[in-house]
Amino acid sequence: MPQKPKQFIVIIGLVVACLFLSACTKSRSQLEQVMHRGEIRIATHSGPATYFVDKDGETGLEFELATRFASHLGVELKLVVVKTSAEVDKLVESGKVDIAAGGIGQGYSANAPLIYGPDYQWVNRQIVYRTSHWRPVSLDDIYPDQLDIADGTVPLSTLENLRALSPSLSWVIHTDKDNNDLLEMVENGEIFYTVAYSNDVILARTSYPDIRPAFNLTEPEPLAWAIKNTGDHSLMREIEKFNEKIAGDGKLADLIERFYGPSGFFDYVDSRKFVDKYKKNLPGLKAFFKRSAEQYHIDWRLLAALSYQESHWNKNAQSRTGVRGLMMLTQTTARQLGVRNRMDPEQSIEGGTKYLRSLIRRVPERIEEPNRTWFALAAYNVGFAHLEDARILTQKAGGNPDIWEEVKLRLPLLSNRKWYKQTQHGYARGYEPVKFVARIRKYYNVLVQLTQKNQEPTPELVDTLVIDSPVL
Repeated sequence: MPQKPKQFIVIIGLVVACLFLSACTKSRSQLEQVMHRGEIRIATHSGPATYFVDKDGETGLEFELATRFASHLGVELKLVVVKTSAEVDKLVESGKVDIAAGGIGQGYSANAPLIYGPDYQWVNRQIVYRTSHWRPVSLDDIYPDQLDIADGTVPLSTLENLRALSPSLSWVIHTDKDNNDLLEMVENGEIFYTVAYSNDVILARTSYPDIRPAFNLTEPEPLAWAIKNTGDHSLMREIEKFNEKIAGDGKLADLIERFYGPSGFFDYVDSRKFVDKYKKNLPGLKAFFKRSAEQYHIDWRLLAALSYQESHWNKNAQSRTGVRGLMMLTQTTARQLGVRNRMDPEQSIEGGTKYLRSLIRRVPERIEEPNRTWFALAAYNVGFAHLEDARILTQKAGGNPDIWEEVKLRLPLLSNRKWYKQTQHGYARGYEPVKFVARIRKYYNVLVQLTQKNQEPTPELVDTLVIDSPVL
């Protein structure tokens, strides 16, 4: 009997092996496929309520939940960040990712493309208005104005049902804008009313202080993760176990408070607190500020102002993101600076001063003071990469990217999808460094006046001493 060629046998073997591997893959459940890959693929959209990058690195509620879920499974996390929730759903439906994070949960339907897991937060769709405008108490009060709505925020069927109850209701759907874009338009007085999710409104109010929720348009709705509806619920069962675990041990509540916080999360430093801290805390720290100031050639009062903004001169301060100490250093930054104990006042002040000096050096040499220092302070808060994005936006708009007063007008644009999608480093809470620098400048000017004139501090003095100091 003739022998078959070895090449033929090898080919047959490869075909059989491929068929075997394919069969094995198809027979694996969704969870088994994840464990076999050693990687969970989760998609979410960029935004203040989901995912963004700040000076401490990647963060956001969905990022933190995804990171913890990957750790729960013992696999690596591959986070895919896109612009809109609609894109997230498409990625799951196509099988390119395993989980969609950050969407509104829906009831189970056998024919639906996605199935949703347990809720972890409840939100309302709200009518939002500007404080200078009439506050509506019902849909009838919207007339003769209209609702401006981001595409996908409210289903057309829901709007039609609402119009049946309120025949005067009219609306415009903006296909090129998201919730944050329309909230900004309300803030600027470009439109009168919009609809947004309550969690977005909470976070947006730090950027758009004049917006307010008028009333809830819908009953509370759940936020939930979703997976592709294949009839295999193995991965969903693991999501349910994870949700039960973090809800039970309090970690879910801690995360929600970290990002949304109690009402005090948006509290601003008042004059009385500054006066009290000036008298009580600063005397014991002044020598450390002066020593570091001399070493790194920075005005000690600027360092003290920076420290007050960061920690209120509390050596044991700790932020919601885990940064600590008088200068609120991250663990990574502290390690790079040689700071062994972030709670030690002397080490923290020296480390923070060294870091600020390094940021000043990174600012292009052509930029003169005081702009150079304001840029460095902004980078201390939001990170140098996002600062550069804002400078590029300034230049594109015909402004001067070397002048702080012009760049600070563009930094808040980094929280607007229309603009941050044009940048290299994406979403940032760009309004924060603007406020950050303004407050430091105020505290610095007060300290300059107090130390030059040896005045006794009072709340009234703190409120009035906001002129620019000639020192910088």
